Amino acid sequence: MNRVCVLVEGDTEASFVDSILRPEFERAAKAVLLYPVLFRKQGGSFNYEKCQKVILRALKQDRSVHITTMVDFYGMPKDWPGRDQANQCHNYIEKANVIEDSILKNITESLGRSFNPHRLIPYVQMHEFEALLFSSPVQLAEGLGDKELSSAFQTIRNKFPTPEEINDRYEKCPSRRIISIFQGFKKTINGITAARRIGLDTMWRECPHFNEWVTKLENLGNR
Repeated sequence: MNRVCVLVEGDTEASFVDSILRPEFERAAKAVLLYPVLFRKQGGSFNYEKCQKVILRALKQDRSVHITTMVDFYGMPKDWPGRDQANQCHNYIEKANVIEDSILKNITESLGRSFNPHRLIPYVQMHEFEALLFSSPVQLAEGLGDKELSSAFQTIRNKFPTPEEINDRYEKCPSRRIISIFQGFKKTINGITAARRIGLDTMWRECPHFNEWVTKLENLGNR
């Protein structure tokens, strides 16, 4: 069994790993055990200097464990490796890849030649967790308990080739788009309920970068 520590940004992502990703891996007998660890305590800083220490500590504590990240592009501090460079990219997957590659390079340089870079799989969620919920506007609305909201969510979804491309402007990020339609939205509760209803198969089909990440994790079970 290959253990994978998923370093996450918040409680919602931790719940997503615990209650949705991990059970699916177990059901499919992927020989991969996922478990979430929070990057920071509630309200703590999310600058890269502190997060780098968390990554390094996790890699050093148990050399048999793989480490991956699940962090939002939206709101990511500018001190993260590759963050400024990513702004020059036009393709959203290129933006994510630039940051992910830069994180891997930074950690590899910090740990030296003895480090096996295959143990670290950085992942940047474009543009934030709530983007995954737009994989199915109908099931998002059902997960929120109001089917009539589906047309409003579908209108947003139709403007973008994929949910991952729903943009990251402050007033137009995925979470605020949901809140503008469903004011009582609480991501730790409603977000997870909707995600469970949508299901991973739909997310994989609609979100190419998310699918690429999960495939990398699945492949760890083949080593």
